[in-house]
Amino acid sequence: MGLFLTEKIVLLVIGFALLVKGADWFVDGSAGIAGKCKIPPLVIGLTIVAFGTSAPELCVSVVSAIKGSTDLAIGNVVGSNIVNILLILGLSAVLHALPVQKDSLRLDLPVLLLASALLVGLGLWGEAVEWWDGLILLALFAGYMFLLLRGALKEQKRLKLAEQPAEEPKKEKKPKGKIGQWFDRMEEKTWFLILLALVGLGMVVGGGTLLVDAAKAIASSEYFHVEERIVGLTIVAIGTSLPELVTSVIAAIKGETDIAVGNIIGSNIFNILLVAGASSLFCPLRFTVSGAASNLIDAVVALAAVALLFALSLFKGHKLGKVAGAIMLLCFIGYYVYLFLVPAA
Repeated sequence: MGLFLTEKIVLLVIGFALLVKGADWFVDGSAGIAGKCKIPPLVIGLTIVAFGTSAPELCVSVVSAIKGSTDLAIGNVVGSNIVNILLILGLSAVLHALPVQKDSLRLDLPVLLLASALLVGLGLWGEAVEWWDGLILLALFAGYMFLLLRGALKEQKRLKLAEQPAEEPKKEKKPKGKIGQWFDRMEEKTWFLILLALVGLGMVVGGGTLLVDAAKAIASSEYFHVEERIVGLTIVAIGTSLPELVTSVIAAIKGETDIAVGNIIGSNIFNILLVAGASSLFCPLRFTVSGAASNLIDAVVALAAVALLFALSLFKGHKLGKVAGAIMLLCFIGYYVYLFLVPAA
C-alpha cells in the first residue's frame, strides 16, 4: 500500500473521530446552554440531542453536495438508513428482544415510510432532489417535529397531573479521574458550554470535510477505483452510523432497549427530511435510474428495509426478536453482496 493511500486512510479515521466526538461535545454544550435558559429537558432531548446524532450525516452530505459529489451525499443518506435498520437493529435484536413503542407504530414509522417513498418518487419523477424538493422535505421535517413536540409535551403534562408521579431513579455516579472532575466543574460555567458547543460544531464540520476528501481520494485511487456511490453506501454510511451502532448494541447487551427502535427510526427520518433536504439546497442530488449501479435501486432498498421493519414490528407483541434480527442481518448481507458483485458483472 502506497504512502498516499496510507495517508488518506489515516485522514479518514481522523475525520470519523472528529465527527463523532465533535457531535458529542456539540450536544453536551448545546444541552447545557438550553438547560441554563430553563428549556424543558424533554424539548432538549427531542431537538438538540436528536440533531446531534444526525450531525455526522448532515455535515458529510452537505459538504459532499457543496463539492458536487452528489453520489456521496445520496449514498450517505440512503446507506445510513439501510445500515441503521438492517445492520444495527438486526444485530441488536439478535442480542436482545427490542420492543417497538406504540408511538413509533402510530407516527414515526408511517412518517419514515412516507419520507422513504417520497425520496424514491423524486428519483423516479425528476431524477434529482432539486432545491424546491428540498424545501418540501424541510417543511415536512418541521411538521414532524411539531407533532413530536406537541405529543411529548401533552404526555409530560398528563404525567404531571397524575396523582402518583413517578420518581426518577437515582443514577449511581461512577468515580472519575481529575480530568473528569475538572470537566464536570467547567460544565457549570456558561462561557465554557458556549465554547464546547462551538468547538464541537467546528470539529463536526472539519471532520466531515476531511472525511469527504479522504473518501473521494481513496475511491479514485489506483488501488480501489470504486464509485463514489459505493463509498457513500459503505465506508461513509457505516462510519457516520457508528454512534448509533455502538449505543444500540451496548444498550441491547445491557437489556436497556425501551427506546432503541424509536431512536433509529427518528435518526432515519432526520436523514431523509433534514439531511437530504438541506443538502439539496446547495446542489441538486442527482439520481441514476438505470443500470446495475443505479442509486435509485439503493433508495428502493432503503424503502424496503422500512417496510420490512414495519411488518416485523406487527408480530410477537410488537417486539423484534432473534428471528426478526436474523432476517434483517441476512437482508443486509444480501444487499452488500449485490452492491459489490452486481456492478462488476
